[in-house]
Amino acid sequence: MLRIVRPVLGFGVACFILVQPAAAPPVSELVYFSSGQIMEVSGHQTRGNTVILSLKGGGEILCDSRLINRIEAKAVSVLREVQPALPAAFPAVRSFEGRPYARFVESAGRRYGVDQGLLHAMIAVESSYQSDAVSPRGAMGLMQLMPATAEHYQVADPFDPATNIDAGARHMRRLLDRFGVARALAAYNAGEAAVRRFHGIPPHRETRQYVKRVLDLVNVAADD
Repeated sequence: MLRIVRPVLGFGVACFILVQPAAAPPVSELVYFSSGQIMEVSGHQTRGNTVILSLKGGGEILCDSRLINRIEAKAVSVLREVQPALPAAFPAVRSFEGRPYARFVESAGRRYGVDQGLLHAMIAVESSYQSDAVSPRGAMGLMQLMPATAEHYQVADPFDPATNIDAGARHMRRLLDRFGVARALAAYNAGEAAVRRFHGIPPHRETRQYVKRVLDLVNVAADD
């Protein structure tokens, strides 16, 4: 039996996730939305003006067909579950061509004076470019904004890519002004209070791994 979980925002018109226990078919397809987003699914069906997207982990998304530009057989994996570590062969962040949400990253980076490569690396580590990612702690979207951070920057929809990246870049600019690059990343992950309490990067394994992964992607020298 299907159960509506929540609307998926950011596609112009809401789609709805319906979850059901089911085995994922072996087929994979890439769905190209008119918003510029790309989603990997296991298959699709069309019923009138509605496209039913089958999720790889089971369940379905019902979307208005007007929101979809095209659907193609899978070439590369674009939408993945959020993983604690990046693939070893993750491409250099300095190359922005073809990278998801590049225009939003460029706009926010220029607006707040934050390096685009740094923002791309943070998004890659935070959410693997998954705009609807939600962490067990409640962090949301591409740059994993905590609810308090989203509220502070008056983010109405933390799952909207442009809004999420703008707030994340603005928050990172604030941290960079207070700390060095590595400490700012630590504060983004663990909070400013933790960085002050330990007078640098906290000894938490998660935070230290986070800082290392981001810096490894952009080849920025740690300032600690």
